[in-house]
Amino acid sequence: MPSFGLSGSSFMCTQFLKSIEGKVMVLLRDGRTLIGVLRSVDQFANLVLDRTTERIHVGKQFGDIYRGIFVVRGENVVVVGLIDEMREGTVGLQEVSVEEILEAQRQVQEARHQQEQLRVKAMKERGLTYTADLGPDDMY
Repeated sequence: MPSFGLSGSSFMCTQFLKSIEGKVMVLLRDGRTLIGVLRSVDQFANLVLDRTTERIHVGKQFGDIYRGIFVVRGENVVVVGLIDEMREGTVGLQEVSVEEILEAQRQVQEARHQQEQLRVKAMKERGLTYTADLGPDDMY
């Protein structure tokens, strides 16, 4: 691996600075996905995104909710990636309306909740305890 003469954090900051004014996708600890133009970043990975949309994925469908300017604390960032705008539309997903994607998301969450209830019931019948929900801090 070539040496760039930079420490790990310095190299990371340099790479972030190259992405300023670029369109990025940010995955947050709570599972949300944000897409926007990176306007600012600091040494703690705090981000300022402009023209931000929150993208909701359900299966092969997605919907975007416009959020505007978004400030993200670095501790909530899991992944940041620069979007290749030339290939952005070729990912094989179908865009649907916000109402449709929110309804699909609600149905998926409801199905997961029912699965968890069945799991809790089965464990209880066997004399075991089960903690169904993970908090946002336990996701990553």
